[in-house]
Amino acid sequence: MGAEIERKFLVEHEKWALVDKPAGTHYRQGYIVSNKKQTVRVRISDTKGFLNLKSKVSEITRKEFEYEIPLEDGIEILNLFTKNGTEKVRYRIPFKGKIWEVDVFLGDNTGLVVAEIELISEDEEFEVPGWITKEVTDDGRYANSNLAVHPFKEW
Repeated sequence: MGAEIERKFLVEHEKWALVDKPAGTHYRQGYIVSNKKQTVRVRISDTKGFLNLKSKVSEITRKEFEYEIPLEDGIEILNLFTKNGTEKVRYRIPFKGKIWEVDVFLGDNTGLVVAEIELISEDEEFEVPGWITKEVTDDGRYANSNLAVHPFKEW
């Protein structure tokens, strides 16, 4: 069993545009199960598929299980078993010994840019890049599973 300890932040668009970024990875994902305590998600990129299960432990910690699956299976599962999902480009940005994953959302969530950092413990200290604005870890609106059914364009 794995654990994901993660904090989430909004990104200032103008400063983000100036960041030297590696190529991003395009993801499409959908939810098979999605409630306040659990999610079961399938995600595909251009080359891989993933099945992911999460169970809430606290506001920033979840039990997480993720398995790579064949891309063709991921596409079929998305089409057969999910009704709602999100689409985004993810960038992995190293900063001060940590990796920040920055999601630039597409579709109905266009305009939303969110950065996440995974931690070793809930009280781990870390430095925040200059392109980060506000922490939204405790705001459920920014959960990918929520964005799938209540997209940013409706706020």
